Amino acid sequence: MALHPLSSGSLADQVADALRDAILEGRYPPGTRLVERTIAAELGVSHIPVREALSRLADEGLTERTPRRGSRVATLTARELDELSTLRIVLEQFVVARVGERMTPRTERELRRIVEAMHRAAADGNFRRVFDLDQRFHERLWELADHRMLNELVTQLRSRIGAFLRAATAALPPERLEQHAASHDVLLDALLDDDPETGRAEMARHIEAAATRIRASLPEPDGDADD
Repeated sequence: MALHPLSSGSLADQVADALRDAILEGRYPPGTRLVERTIAAELGVSHIPVREALSRLADEGLTERTPRRGSRVATLTARELDELSTLRIVLEQFVVARVGERMTPRTERELRRIVEAMHRAAADGNFRRVFDLDQRFHERLWELADHRMLNELVTQLRSRIGAFLRAATAALPPERLEQHAASHDVLLDALLDDDPETGRAEMARHIEAAATRIRASLPEPDGDADD
């Protein structure tokens, strides 16, 4: 059983949260068929909140629904990867500039602690913990940018970015997990540089390196694929 029964509350929200976590944690790999009745039985709910939750996840880009075939966990295409990575570069370079203006010794220590924890998780070979901390590091930068409309935009992209980060971590061989953690030291040092361009350039390199890892793990497109 991939899921656990839910308690009372907003069932559609809880179902969506449970499925989202299962997808981002890799319990439902890309391409996995999501059967409403099976999910409903595992969670102890009717099929109605499951159907609503799957619709929400489709809007987030985590699932896809096809006629007569139901829902499946979305499979990232080369085009989607390129669009997401290039969009992340534009947005997060803007974040870098704002964070650089707002960085304090306290926030630097906070970010350093996240990276230190990432190093420990990498040394233990704990991929899930590395992913969680990687996601927390980038989300904290968004928060520190202190830009309300920007955060409204990234809220809409949060699941897609989470899936991107998880795929990038999953594509790492175990021996490179520590190197991945160390790349966040480099990124943080660049954020603290007096020249804002240094931070922007390193953020672009950081995101593109992740995209390159994911790209190498994607299946070869069909001959008639529209990529």
